[in-house]
Amino acid sequence: MALSALYGLILAGGESRRMGQDKALLQRNGKSQLANLVTILDPLAERVFVSTRSDQQEEPERRQFAQIIDRYPDVGPIAGVLSAMDDYPNVDWLVVACDLPNVDAETISFLIDNRAENRPFTAFRSSHDDLPEPLCAVYHRGSDALVREFVNSGMTCPRKMLIRSDTKLLVQPNPRSLDNVNTPDDLEDSVLEGVS
Repeated sequence: MALSALYGLILAGGESRRMGQDKALLQRNGKSQLANLVTILDPLAERVFVSTRSDQQEEPERRQFAQIIDRYPDVGPIAGVLSAMDDYPNVDWLVVACDLPNVDAETISFLIDNRAENRPFTAFRSSHDDLPEPLCAVYHRGSDALVREFVNSGMTCPRKMLIRSDTKLLVQPNPRSLDNVNTPDDLEDSVLEGVS
């Protein structure tokens, strides 16, 4: 089966309550986390979009990039994924959360190279608990119907969606690449130099 076109979606619409500051704007070597992810995804996907809330679209950093505005209130990060699927239903979506400061091109390339078109999702197994990592994953063309079915039944947790689906699971080439930062303590523990 021929692979679908691949678009990138950086999830940057969260409220960053636990962090106390906008995670997309965290600096790494003089560059925002958001800009860093765009730099990684840009050569690997045909187009790259930033998923954001409507009240964030004029924020100066986000405004530099193509945006898809969340249209689904109160469903968490899956709002960004569904909004992207609404706008471009005939592509695979490479979805990456903005709170992964250790993610690298090798990890993303491995995910892309090993995606399975005959399954709804391709994702990594967490190096911590072996569960699917839904916020660095490929949501394949046509999986929007399944995602909507879950949301309509009251399930909005992307991880649970991937657990309950025929998801292709991969082993991370870099075990720390998907460690996320949600709190100031997480940020302090980040393995990368220059993240502040």
